[in-house]
Amino acid sequence: MRHRFPYATKGQIIGLLGGSFDPPHEGHAHITREALKRFGLDQVWWLVSPGNPLKTHGPAPLSHRIKAARALMDHPKVSVTDIEAHLGSPYTAETLDQLQRIYPGVRFVWLMGADNLAQLHRWQDWRMIMNRVPIGVIARAGQRLGARRSVAARTYRRYRLKGPKIRLLGQRPAPAWAYLNVPLVNLSSTEIRESGDWGENHND
Repeated sequence: MRHRFPYATKGQIIGLLGGSFDPPHEGHAHITREALKRFGLDQVWWLVSPGNPLKTHGPAPLSHRIKAARALMDHPKVSVTDIEAHLGSPYTAETLDQLQRIYPGVRFVWLMGADNLAQLHRWQDWRMIMNRVPIGVIARAGQRLGARRSVAARTYRRYRLKGPKIRLLGQRPAPAWAYLNVPLVNLSSTEIRESGDWGENHND
């Protein structure tokens, strides 16, 4: 299975950005570049999911989303992957467990927008996620206050890194998390789908 996945060596710090990417957009690319710079990451992997358990309607075909994501995110330190489809893991906690087994010695950091931090307590085994890998949160427009008051933020408030320590996030043992305010690209996949720019029919 390993040959299907990106290459990483022991000691590297890999950021993982999961999501349906339905569609991928410049907001995803923007927070990826900021995460690489600000969290001290060696690489970022986009984990384009087969589907989101929290959403009632399925996304566009995986192959279409992968193709669009690779066209958008052309960066030497970023890999767009369908890892979760190969692992058969619909939940983040399961994905992290399997990746840590496949890549012993590699340090993973889970990346998310502030909107996801606000609802993290709804995720399957969310405490396991917080206790397994450091979390890098990137603020998005309109979500800052809700994220900082979220169940996850309040529960793990003493493990938050601030200031210059943010760059050491990937070197810290879990639980550890950082909240990054960056210049924002105010885009959402939902808005793009509703505008009709993504379309209902996808030809692979």
